[in-house]
Amino acid sequence: MEKEHVVTHLRNAKSAHISWLQKAKLLINGVDVNEEAVPVDSTECNFGKWFYGEGQKLNALSNNPPECMQNIERLHFQLHDTYLTIFNIYFNKPKGGFFAKIFGTKKATLTPEELSLAKMNYEKMEGISHQLIDEINRLERRLIAIPDDRLKKLI
Repeated sequence: MEKEHVVTHLRNAKSAHISWLQKAKLLINGVDVNEEAVPVDSTECNFGKWFYGEGQKLNALSNNPPECMQNIERLHFQLHDTYLTIFNIYFNKPKGGFFAKIFGTKKATLTPEELSLAKMNYEKMEGISHQLIDEINRLERRLIAIPDDRLKKLI
């Protein structure tokens, strides 16, 4: 596999993570977001699909210590665990009665406490996301540092 291909896929996965985080932010800011647009399961978001698929090949990089991939996985889990609280606030509560169902009102009204909790958890997600992106960037630098011929043998 060519280095350019691997680097492009890594960058696409990082972009997918950023997009996922932005959708969570839209939800916090009151935009009606489909619950499937921001998967709770860390293996179902586009970053997770890459990480647990093609991304696992990067464990073979000789200049990539095992803790790099372990840190990425740990941070990714923390991010999704934190998002679960937000998800439960927005999607796992009653959404109105009979008339809400008839007239299509989908959004549940949040209490000020729920909104505050959701915002606090989003801020925590942003911090975790920054750490995750730092780890992904370190991985990218290590990947770029490997000569093309050695990379082809490893991946």
